[in-house]
Amino acid sequence: MELRQLNTFRTVASTLNFTRAAEVLNYVPSNVTMQIKALEDELDVRLFDRLGKHLALTSAGKRFLTYVQEVLDKLDEARSDVHDNENLTGTLTISANEVVCAYRLPTVFQRFRSQHPGVRLIFRSVPNQELKQRLFEGTADIVYMLDEPIRSTGLSVETLLEENFRLFAAPEHRLAKETELQLEDFHGEVFLTNEKGCPYRTMFDRSFEREGIDSITYLEFQSAEAIKQCAISGIGIAFLPDFVTEAEVERGELVVLPWQVPDLHVYTQMLWHKDKWLSPIILSFIETTREVYRDDERIK
Repeated sequence: MELRQLNTFRTVASTLNFTRAAEVLNYVPSNVTMQIKALEDELDVRLFDRLGKHLALTSAGKRFLTYVQEVLDKLDEARSDVHDNENLTGTLTISANEVVCAYRLPTVFQRFRSQHPGVRLIFRSVPNQELKQRLFEGTADIVYMLDEPIRSTGLSVETLLEENFRLFAAPEHRLAKETELQLEDFHGEVFLTNEKGCPYRTMFDRSFEREGIDSITYLEFQSAEAIKQCAISGIGIAFLPDFVTEAEVERGELVVLPWQVPDLHVYTQMLWHKDKWLSPIILSFIETTREVYRDDERIK
């Protein structure tokens, strides 16, 4: 059993796709397939179920992944211990949803890369509701979430910033010129939102259901950019955080509607597993995130 096989197994377990794993590892797909087969032959157990074009970890594969993650973490720890931490090398896997990735993390990535060019950063966009599981599975080192304050016995959670969500519409929208709105003004309107299951979408639905508003039509999207463009086109009212729409509001393409969604408290939060060894790479990335968010707070 070789370390490269263990690393390949962990990457395939994370991507559940031989081709994507090969791209991440800079191998040809056949090499990845051969390494996994060699592992399965040596262990005399199937690690993955091949379900047509899809892969899924078997129960044995899930158990094996736990041990592989521990072995590779210990190896990273050993490497870091014998090297100068000012010249960090290794791999760091980050996950967040599309909104946080596009608008909150680029500055963090840029600053970290300038400080530690030898570290290989892997980012995977993941729906908000799947992010915690990535930490428990060991397929992400750090995740970032937009959610209500998160409490977990198994995860460390650090709140970075409270995010303000509002309603946005095109300047020509019938409600755009109003200086004050009541709940009944939204009857029959089309709301452009994230898909069900997203935490802030759940909070949005809850606030309107509490007031008995039930004649609302939703158009659901996976992309904040799609929500913005549809709002600009006059299709409906967008529900988005301020940081997503700053440029469009400044250009006059969107206006803020005079309505505050009640009981909506959403924060950008950084999470990692409590039992995970925090390597110098992880600790450095966490500190870089803190620095960037402290700068953002000062700018405000």
